[in-house]
Amino acid sequence: MTIEPAAPATGAEAVTAFKMMIGGQPADAADGQTFDITNPATGKVIATAPLGGKADVDRAVEAAQKAFDEPKGWRTWAAGKRGRTLSKFAALIKDHTDELAWLETRSVGKPITGSKGEIVGASLVFDYYAGAANKIFGETIPVSKPGLDFTLREPIGVVGLIVPWNFPLLMASWKVAPALAAGNAAILKPASYSPLTALRIGELALEAGIPPGILNVITGPGGSAGAAIAAHPGVGKVAFTGETTTGQEIMRLASNNVKKISLELGGKSPNIVFADADLEKFARESPYSVFDNCGQDCCARSRIFVERSAHERVVELFVEATKNVKVGNPEDEATEVGTLVSRKQQEKVLDYVEIGQSEGAELVVGGTRPDDPDLADGAYVMPAVFDRASNDMRIAREEIFGPVVAVIPFETEAEALAMANASPYGLSGSIWSRDIGKALRTARGLQAGVISVNTNSSVHTEAPFGGYKMSGIGRELGMHALELYTEVKNVFVDLS
Repeated sequence: MTIEPAAPATGAEAVTAFKMMIGGQPADAADGQTFDITNPATGKVIATAPLGGKADVDRAVEAAQKAFDEPKGWRTWAAGKRGRTLSKFAALIKDHTDELAWLETRSVGKPITGSKGEIVGASLVFDYYAGAANKIFGETIPVSKPGLDFTLREPIGVVGLIVPWNFPLLMASWKVAPALAAGNAAILKPASYSPLTALRIGELALEAGIPPGILNVITGPGGSAGAAIAAHPGVGKVAFTGETTTGQEIMRLASNNVKKISLELGGKSPNIVFADADLEKFARESPYSVFDNCGQDCCARSRIFVERSAHERVVELFVEATKNVKVGNPEDEATEVGTLVSRKQQEKVLDYVEIGQSEGAELVVGGTRPDDPDLADGAYVMPAVFDRASNDMRIAREEIFGPVVAVIPFETEAEALAMANASPYGLSGSIWSRDIGKALRTARGLQAGVISVNTNSSVHTEAPFGGYKMSGIGRELGMHALELYTEVKNVFVDLS
């Protein structure tokens, strides 16, 4: 099913019916139910998808296991052959950038330029793991007895991959690509807000030559389809990206058969700005570290800690830069910040703006619906900057998942670290200073898994990504991700 980009609709929008992918075949839900996907910029239904549940997960697990067990199937292919097939898959995704980006933007309100960049990014992830497929190997180990001891890295089997709505296809690529490169069969479950690109790549996988049943796509609520994947005894590993309380439930469900898990969860990441930093560069780049994707990013630097002597200047520069961020129609190429994913999320964010004001923080800019009447039907919130915040306020402690940032002054390096670490989360963060010794000391002391210095660029396909504390378990991306999708087998050969 090829979905062509179209001009923004002026009347009723066409509603496309999508199907799941099970065993290489399009599939409806076992009970025939469907759900609507709504464009958050217009509030209109744009597509339907099957409302999958336990029976559908059972079908997908059976199909995946059959494909995995095939004597001449994906698992037994030469690693280089798997890699070449993944390379074709990567090329197909890139070739369909416009189509996939249009589906992404219409589903979640992401600016079209951002969607296109993420689709290309997803293709690059598949390309990376295409090259990694034949670089999964064991080691030889000297042992005390006469003999040869060596390890093998083998695929786990059927893996469940549950991805969020904020970066739908990009997050899917982080899981699907290494899982398939290692020789597993996968069941991908996208979020209910954003299933369309996942369903489409299920079709493109077959076109690339990936055998039927190796990549299955199930749609439906997390409480039914997602829970069924996490609890299913036929699933050997589950990878989940989403909010922390759901991750905790995934852990409980996965414990039934002690399946392997990896979790990428919430964050409340800091931007630590010392007075000796390049303040103009910080202010120029950092609005996008929290307002990009309308703040719906686990890595969003939603707490800005500023050395007190630079506080007034940083706020002045940051607020001016925030005012210049273009909020608008996600299908407009000039738009930098689109909508939140839903009206429900919009109300949640606006509630937090009220909470921040009631706690005594000063709302310097934003935090409202836009004035533009053309945007009245969408789930928009203007990027908000709070000054005079403290680290014990709810806006500084809780993950808002919206375009809201709190500025908090500090006196000393030690105080900045103590406040930055006073959070149950530890995913990401940035440090700004011209003193490289100070910057590295702070990086060593910051309890987070992904840190950048004098930039907000901290996520790279080639490097490990993951968090400390309640931000998750395991590391995605880079060669580290392959550890999540393989078993280590030790073999000893007696040579006496």
